[in-house]
Amino acid sequence: MVRRIDVTGAGGVRLAAWEFADPPKNEQPKAPEAPGVLLLHGLMGRASHWAPTARWLSGRHRAVALDQRGHGQSDKAPEAEYTREAYVEDAEAALDQLGLGPAVVVGHAMGALTGWQLAAKRPDLVRALIICDMRASALGAASQREWEDWFKAWPVPFATLADVRKWFGEDDPWVERRNPSRGEFYAEVMHESPDGWRPVFEPEQMLKSRQTWVYDAHWEELAQVRCPALVVRGLDGELGRAESQEMVRVLPRGQYAEVADAGHLVHYDRPEAWRAAIEPFLDGVLTGP
Repeated sequence: MVRRIDVTGAGGVRLAAWEFADPPKNEQPKAPEAPGVLLLHGLMGRASHWAPTARWLSGRHRAVALDQRGHGQSDKAPEAEYTREAYVEDAEAALDQLGLGPAVVVGHAMGALTGWQLAAKRPDLVRALIICDMRASALGAASQREWEDWFKAWPVPFATLADVRKWFGEDDPWVERRNPSRGEFYAEVMHESPDGWRPVFEPEQMLKSRQTWVYDAHWEELAQVRCPALVVRGLDGELGRAESQEMVRVLPRGQYAEVADAGHLVHYDRPEAWRAAIEPFLDGVLTGP
C-alpha cells in the first residue's frame, strides 16, 4: 500500500511524498518506537525508484519517499529555486510536516548529498544516514559540460517506452555494456505526450540543480555529520573505493559497505544485495542507544 501526502517545501513549492505501509511480516512486527525513514532519490530520479526498498523497510519503519522539487509529481515551477539550500530545506520540511524525525535518511547520489547537508544542519532531525554512491569531491566544469552534451544527445521524443528502455539500456554512449535495469530506471521517469515519450522533468532544471554542487567539494559538511553514517558504493559505480573510504574516515561515525556487480544505480541494479548491505547498519540503529 502506498499513499500520497503533499508537503510544502521551501518557497511554497508543493512536494509529493509517498508513504509505504505494507503490513509487517509476522516474524518481524513493527516496533512502536521504530524511527521513520526518509528516502531521497538522485538527480532525474523519483520516489517510485525507492519502492522495493521502502516496502521492505515498512515492516519496522515508517518509510516515506519524497519526489524532490522538479522531479516526479512535485512542482516543477520554472521560477522556483534549484539551489542546495532549497533541496535541504525541502527535506527538512518533509521531516517536520510528516512527523518523521529523528529519522534515518537514505539518499542516492544528489539525494545523499542533501541527506548529509541536512544532517550537518539539523542533527536533531537525522538519527542515522545512508549515503549511496555520491562523491564528496568537486567534479568540475568538464563534468557539467559532459552532462549538457549528454542531454542534447537524447533522441526525444521516444516513440515508445520500449525505445526508452533500449536507448538507455543499450544505445546511450554512456552505457559500457547492456544494462536492462538502467533502461527500466529511465522508463520510470518518462510520460506520454502528444508527440511521444518525454522526461517528466525539465532537463534545464536538472542542469541548474546539478551546477549548484559540481564545482565545490563537500568534505567539510561531511565532517559535520555527527550521527551514524553508512557509505555504500557499487563496485562499478561513480564513487571510487579510495574516495569512499576517505569519506568513511572523515565521517565521525562512518561505516562502509559495497555491492558487487552494481553500478551507480546500486539499489536499483541489485536490490537484494543492496538490502543485505544496509540491513546490519539499520539493525544497529534500531537496537542502539
